[in-house]
Amino acid sequence: MKKLPARIIRKRLMIAFFLFLLGLTIMITRLFIVQFVSHDTLLTKALNSWSRELPLESERGSIYDRNGEAIVLNKLAPSVYLIPRQIEDREKTAKQLSDILQLPYEKAIQHVEKNVSIEKIHPEGRKLSFDQVRKIEDAALAGVYIADDFERQYPNGRALSHVLGFIGVDNQGLSGLELMHDEKLKGENGAIEFFTDAKGKDMEQMGSQYNLPLPGEDLYLTIDERIQSILERELTNAQITYNPDQMLAIAMNPKSGEILGMASRPDFHPSAFQETNPDIYNRILPIWSTYEPGSTFKIITLAAALEEKKVDLENEHFFDSGHVEVGGSTLHCWKREGHGDQTFLEVVENSCNPGFIEMGQRLGKETLFSYIDKFGFGEKTGIDLQGEASGILFSLDRVGPVELATTSFGQGVSVTPLQQITAVSAAINGGYLYTPHIAKKWVNPLDGEVTEEIKPEMKRRVISEETSKKVREALESVVAQGTGRNAFVESYRVGGKTGTAQKVKDGRYMDDSYIVSFIGFAPSDDPEIIVYLAIDHPKNTVQFGGVVTAPIVGKVIEDSLSILGVKPRTSQIDKEVQWLDPVTYKIPDLTGFTIMELKEVLLPLKLDIQGTGEKVISQSPNPNVTVNEGSTIRVMMGNGD
Repeated sequence: MKKLPARIIRKRLMIAFFLFLLGLTIMITRLFIVQFVSHDTLLTKALNSWSRELPLESERGSIYDRNGEAIVLNKLAPSVYLIPRQIEDREKTAKQLSDILQLPYEKAIQHVEKNVSIEKIHPEGRKLSFDQVRKIEDAALAGVYIADDFERQYPNGRALSHVLGFIGVDNQGLSGLELMHDEKLKGENGAIEFFTDAKGKDMEQMGSQYNLPLPGEDLYLTIDERIQSILERELTNAQITYNPDQMLAIAMNPKSGEILGMASRPDFHPSAFQETNPDIYNRILPIWSTYEPGSTFKIITLAAALEEKKVDLENEHFFDSGHVEVGGSTLHCWKREGHGDQTFLEVVENSCNPGFIEMGQRLGKETLFSYIDKFGFGEKTGIDLQGEASGILFSLDRVGPVELATTSFGQGVSVTPLQQITAVSAAINGGYLYTPHIAKKWVNPLDGEVTEEIKPEMKRRVISEETSKKVREALESVVAQGTGRNAFVESYRVGGKTGTAQKVKDGRYMDDSYIVSFIGFAPSDDPEIIVYLAIDHPKNTVQFGGVVTAPIVGKVIEDSLSILGVKPRTSQIDKEVQWLDPVTYKIPDLTGFTIMELKEVLLPLKLDIQGTGEKVISQSPNPNVTVNEGSTIRVMMGNGD
């Protein structure tokens, strides 16, 4: 073998040495990059490949009424998660999960065999019962984890369901306030982060990290739960009595636009919305439904005529023959033979259509429709709820003599109940039109601090205080001596107006199908509450607002004023008694009466005597309450001083 020259050997050694140095340099550089330059990036990638996050759902904000009474709360309802790589016996795990969660085995095996870092069983593995959680824990299944989750709880059942709305299985708001305020209510989710190797084994040396969830903010409403319960009670009673197609009721503070109660039928339970027709839960009837208001709309015509000084209620007279000719059409009063000669105050009391047509004609279409606009009709009120309708009005260029006449008494226009109660509130509160609202404030549940407070918003002034006072007095007279007499409440000055509107279908009025309504407020000298009630096609009764809805609103107002602590009035317009009205008696203070004296005083009333003493020490109903003839008075006898 030929020996290489030393020069070539040295050259090759030098090349090998330089290649070695180059490789060493590359390796050192690479190590430097790995250890220093890319350390954080590579560590993050490694941790991400090892880490698993077990979600921790945030607790959704609770909802309360204006007084802090719970309307929507949360209760613990855990959920189940899988780490498929940790599952040791997939068939056994799938079988047990199938039995506990009541899901098909085929679906369970798909979950446990998924090639993912963490698997959520949806929806069967969400919102588990206590019994299901206990069975999963007892089974001690490898790779199966229980994490905290919550579900909504409704202490008042179906009450306020349309307004509240509901949430989905993933805790997102789907309708009502839950949807509208989802961002504030839902909070921020957290997680437990732990680490496993490629085989799913826990890397205990890495420890775990807890990212605690942040709860959502609590929402306080303008709703008064006590008044809401009164509305719900009365609608339930009316449902039983009249079996209507639909019903709705709104109670509002006329001085601020705050909604004190809102209810409708048919209703639903928010936790069982899946069992309800979407047409029911997707529509908040008091703000969505539109229909001819009927005679309750006459309040707007009255307010406009008084503000423009077109009518003198007490000194001017109007003769009603039962009909009036307008633009070639004959328009009738509800009383076919007419009311004859009457003052304009009696026109209001009697809800006389021709009399209101006269007011509308005196105003003219431009002036009347300008007031209709000012009172907020034809546009959304701006309430903080979704799905509000605008209503339908005649465009001014299409208003002829007939349209002016029918609009004057509430026919041919379409409004929402919320528009109606908001406008009438402005007519009786001194003339101020407010934006109705239902959210009152937001509160941080961690420290109780108010994060946002919603103040009443006054849009504009529509009429003067002088005119508003006249409207209140006229509507009080309607309740005491006119068509609203069934809403009369002893010791409280109630004002109001009936409404009876024929339903429209396919552009034609339906036979024997009406929406009857009543809007009432009290006390009429300083209104604290206004209530609107509409019942769609009540069965087995005369379909008049004064017969069906007025007495219900009277009960709501009486009970609500008592709850609100409003003091009874010492004077009011006496109720005009008609021959069909029941005979009533005002109960005196019976304290100290003997049994013999009771029998002499209470001849037209029944007595329920309890106790063994000689004199009355308490009674029910209380003194000065008016009751019908034949009512039972309960007294407790005793020997007290």
